[in-house]
Amino acid sequence: MGEPLSAAGRAALEGGDFAGARRLAAVRMADPSGKAEAYFLLGIADAEAGRVQDGIRQIEQAVALAPHGEYRAQLARLYALVRRDGDAAATLHAAEAAPPADALGRDTMGCVYARLGDHDAALPHFVAAVDLAPENDQFRYNHAATLSFLGRTEEAEAVLEVILDRAPNDARAHHLLAGLRKQTPARNHVERLRAVHDRSSPGRDRLLTGYALVKELEDIGDSAEAFERLVAINSVHRAALAYDFARDAAIFDAVEAAWPLVRAPVGEGATEAPILVIGMPRTGTTLVDRILASHPGVESVGELQALPLAFKAAAQTRSRTVLDPETVLAAGGRDAGAIGRDYLARAAHHRRTPGLRFVDKFPGNFFYAGIAARALPNAAIVCLRRNPMDTVLANFRNLFAIGSRYYDYSYDLLDIAAYYARFDRLMAFWREALPGRILELSYEALVADQEGETRRLLAHCGLEWSDECLNFHAHSGAVSTPSAAQVRRPIYRDSVARWRKHAAALAPVHTWLEAQGIAVD
Repeated sequence: MGEPLSAAGRAALEGGDFAGARRLAAVRMADPSGKAEAYFLLGIADAEAGRVQDGIRQIEQAVALAPHGEYRAQLARLYALVRRDGDAAATLHAAEAAPPADALGRDTMGCVYARLGDHDAALPHFVAAVDLAPENDQFRYNHAATLSFLGRTEEAEAVLEVILDRAPNDARAHHLLAGLRKQTPARNHVERLRAVHDRSSPGRDRLLTGYALVKELEDIGDSAEAFERLVAINSVHRAALAYDFARDAAIFDAVEAAWPLVRAPVGEGATEAPILVIGMPRTGTTLVDRILASHPGVESVGELQALPLAFKAAAQTRSRTVLDPETVLAAGGRDAGAIGRDYLARAAHHRRTPGLRFVDKFPGNFFYAGIAARALPNAAIVCLRRNPMDTVLANFRNLFAIGSRYYDYSYDLLDIAAYYARFDRLMAFWREALPGRILELSYEALVADQEGETRRLLAHCGLEWSDECLNFHAHSGAVSTPSAAQVRRPIYRDSVARWRKHAAALAPVHTWLEAQGIAVD
């Protein structure tokens, strides 16, 4: 069945020498026993040059000739890149019979499992990668991140300290470490973070170490210095962004304009009943996801991109972004039933127990609430609402995916206020267009009356009462959002009216929101 990847080929790939990999491929292609490796080398070289579909076809041929674990690991990675999650999952499962013998292959399998949301399956591969290449801090970081998602905080801390002992300026390690738990005056990394932040390079590293320092300062009670530093850090980063709120406003406008085009499904509609938890980020969506996932009849699949991708596929637009006005308007008139079926097919690859209801807690699905209501007639939709001032502050305090343009609004307080106001208007639009279809759940009400609001939540979702939902913090499922540490605690009130600590600095936001007719107190 051919030789597994040679040392020379592996060295070329790991070193980024893709021209060298192509030369090796040409040599191996002439030898019938080397064709599988040749196809593999060509596939990786194509993918790294941006020709991912060509790369997939080449590696598929390699796997057909020699189904080695390392070939399958890289094929799964490319499938995941083009959002073929089902093919990625199937390829990973096939690779488990004979997983890669090299550290990169095992790390790749772990990364793809993690991308699919299966952190339990990812963990042993990251452990193996670290065992095979203990000097590689990237593999070790991936191990620590997965431990953190699984709630194994002490183990994650130990792994991160190994990285920082060897690489004291590793910004990602500092940022992950700060977020693992609430720091205390007796146990924190504040002084170390001050020094690291001061010597961090401008850009991504300075942003990561700055947010880590701000988080730990807040944890130990120094909220004034934390906020002052946060304003400075975000101001520098905002100045480097070519962001204009008009770009986001155009998407909101398109969603409302497209609504009259959306019709009930043609033919048979989707019969399953997923639960969509939506809302502005950092408003309690993870908390509600954990409450629901604690119910014996429900599982969480995390934050899926399944609905945005099904919507984009229906639109058939060629724009580079998943969500843009052109796509929204194009998809509005498409068959809602087909979108619903596509969504469920994509979501199926993330489910562990198909007989259970599932929760998709991607907050940004508020853009798609209308199409979801039509495409998924049995779905329950829950929108988290939080005090506008706390919502603005929480978005300002959270470092979202740095490279994602969808969160560019989050580095300036008035940009966030404008985004919130437009979100609030969209929710009012859905309230009128879909009366009773979306449960708007107040974060503050849930904190004040956990059982009463949980009963409302379960009733809206068509679920019987379960005492387990009150003990959500004991639920063992993975959490891969910035709220991971918080939702492993019982409900607490620390975050309610947090904005008042910074009332003076937030006064312009307060004034602006009031001028928009939004109640802020």
